[in-house]
Amino acid sequence: LAAVGRADTAEAAVAAARGVRRRELFRTAAADIIGSYGTEENPAEADAGALVDQVGDAITELTAATVAGALRAAVRDKWGDTLPTRFAVIGMGRFGGHELGYGSDADVLFVHQPRDGVDEQEAARAANAVVSEMRRLLQLPTADPPLLIDADLRPEGKSGPLVRTLASYGAYYRRWSLVWESQALLRARPMAGDTELAEAFIELVEPLRHPREGLDDEAVREIRRLKARMESERLPRGADPTLHTKLGRGGLSDVEWTVQLLQMRHGWEVPGLRTTRTREALRAARAAGLVSEDDARTLDEAWVLATRVRNGVMLVRGRAGDTFPSDVRELAAVGRYLGYGPGHVGDMLDDYRRVTRRARAVMEAAFYDA
Repeated sequence: LAAVGRADTAEAAVAAARGVRRRELFRTAAADIIGSYGTEENPAEADAGALVDQVGDAITELTAATVAGALRAAVRDKWGDTLPTRFAVIGMGRFGGHELGYGSDADVLFVHQPRDGVDEQEAARAANAVVSEMRRLLQLPTADPPLLIDADLRPEGKSGPLVRTLASYGAYYRRWSLVWESQALLRARPMAGDTELAEAFIELVEPLRHPREGLDDEAVREIRRLKARMESERLPRGADPTLHTKLGRGGLSDVEWTVQLLQMRHGWEVPGLRTTRTREALRAARAAGLVSEDDARTLDEAWVLATRVRNGVMLVRGRAGDTFPSDVRELAAVGRYLGYGPGHVGDMLDDYRRVTRRARAVMEAAFYDA
C-alpha cells in the first residue's frame, strides 16, 4: 500500500505492487527450497505439513496485499478517496482457505453496497468499473508475473454479474442457491476492501455453509453425485489417475470433498469445523470423533504431499501443473524439492502412489459410505 501511495498513476501504482509481489514470491520460494521455514526453535524439525501451511499463508497474504493495492489504485485514479459504493473482495477456494500455491489464481467474489444518497445504478456502474480496472491492472504485460482474478464461483457462474450488492446476494441465495454453491462458500473469507461489508457478507452466507441440523439426505446424495461426475468427466484425457494431484486417486479433491462434507453435516454443532482451512477442519473432525486418528492422519498426509508436488512442479517448470513432469531432469528436480536424492525418482513415485492409494480408501469409506 505504501508503494501504491507513492505512484502518480494507477498503472505505476500496480506496477510497484507487482514488483513487491515478485520480490516476495522469490523470497518465499527461496526460503521454501533451502529449508528456512519451520519451527522458530529448530527449522530442521518442522514437518511437511507445517511447511505447506507457512508457504500457503505467505502466498495468500501476499496475494491479498496485492489485490488490496490494486483496489486502492483503481479507486484513487478515478474517484479519489471515496468510491460511491462500499466495496469488498471475498476470497474463495484456496485463496479463502489460505492454501495458495506458487501457481494459483485468486478465486474471489465481489460485493458492494451503495453509500447513503447514491443512486443504485450509479453505484453498480462504479463497482463494475472498479472490478474491470483491477483485473486490467493486475494482468498488464510486464516483467512481473500477472495475478489472475477468477470470479467464476459467483452466483450463476460465468453468466452472472461480476459484482452484486449484499441484498442481491441474499435474494439469490434464498431463492436459487444450489448445494455446490453452499459448499464453495465454506472457504469464503474477507480479503480486501470494506471490512464491515465483508463481515456482513460472511454473516449472510453462514447459514448456507453450516446449515442448522446439517444436510438432509438429498443434499448429501447431490454432493456425492457431483463428486462422482467430476471424477469421470474432468480428469484430463491421458492423465494417470494415480499421479494427478488435483483430481486423481487420493489427491486434493478427494481429501477436500471429504472434509467439506463433514463441515456441512456437522459444522453447526462443532465450532472447530467452521474454518476455511482444510487441515484445520480435519483436525477438528478428528477431535470431535468424526474421523479416526489414523484416517485423519492418512488424509492429511496425502493432502500435504499433493500440495508439495504442485508447488515443486511450479518451481521447477515455471508454470503450474497438476501432475509430475514427464521430462526426466524436471522429474528429478521435483524429487530434490521433496527431499529425494539422485537416483530415487522411482521411490518418489511409489511413495506418492502408496500415500494416495490409502487416502482414497479412507475417502471412499468416509465420503461415499462405501
